[in-house]
Amino acid sequence: MNVPSIKLKHIALATLFYAFAQSSTFGAGLATPATNAGARTEDAARAQVLLKRAVARYTQSNAPQLADFGSKGQFVDGELYVYVVSSAGVMLASGGPSSSLVGRDVTDLEDAAGKRFIREMLAKARAHESGTVQYRWLNPVDNQVENKVARFQKLGDRIIAVGYYIPRATPAQARALLARAVDTLRTDPDAAIRAFNEPHGPYVEDDLYVFVVRISDKQFLADEADRILIGTDARLIHDYTGRPLFEKMMAALGGRDQGEVDYAWSNPITSKGEHKHTFLAKADDMLVGVGYYAR
Repeated sequence: MNVPSIKLKHIALATLFYAFAQSSTFGAGLATPATNAGARTEDAARAQVLLKRAVARYTQSNAPQLADFGSKGQFVDGELYVYVVSSAGVMLASGGPSSSLVGRDVTDLEDAAGKRFIREMLAKARAHESGTVQYRWLNPVDNQVENKVARFQKLGDRIIAVGYYIPRATPAQARALLARAVDTLRTDPDAAIRAFNEPHGPYVEDDLYVFVVRISDKQFLADEADRILIGTDARLIHDYTGRPLFEKMMAALGGRDQGEVDYAWSNPITSKGEHKHTFLAKADDMLVGVGYYAR
């Protein structure tokens, strides 16, 4: 029977929180949270190696044993672990806290943002034998919800996957995304705005996203993380300290085409108010911004 998605999400998150709080040995063996692009590359490589090992074990065995991928198996590397889902969406094995979901239909399992990432994985696996899926999940290292990428490989009617957490974005990433956004805006403004507002789209990277305000009428045109702002008057928006943001940003530009500004804002990953440093650019009649969060 398919378990309702909201119930599955509560089960999964509760399990993860419990595992973090109750198991000192589990927490002690976890890696330090990644904080830069180099760490992301390292974690992605570790996940790829672990996935290849799991696939090799599965394909080389005459009688593959799902128990090999359990929490006491050889397929756990720090905070990384292997999990196996059937093509019908049933969790068959897990080396992590999601082992409590083994035997359940997790097709409609939602991440912390409401995305049905298992359903997306199943769809991608039908079209391609391997791929990736991005979702938001509790990282037991720092007990915060963060972006996570799962690499998967389909073998017959089973999908073997390993997920790794994406660290917080760097200033260099924020600058690069802003430059790319401005170039796209100047080439095709309408297509750019649609792309900026696309959930989990090409202009969402780690905890980075693009926002755009039309200067002439102060209207928000794009903000994937806070879509409720789209179409509103930017002059009505205040940061966590109660300071008006639009005026502060325009003052930071000071008549130039580029600027930088600091303020307190909600992180879409952690849902907490955090210090944010935003790079700004003026593209014709539009104020464009991309900011990164500092711990």
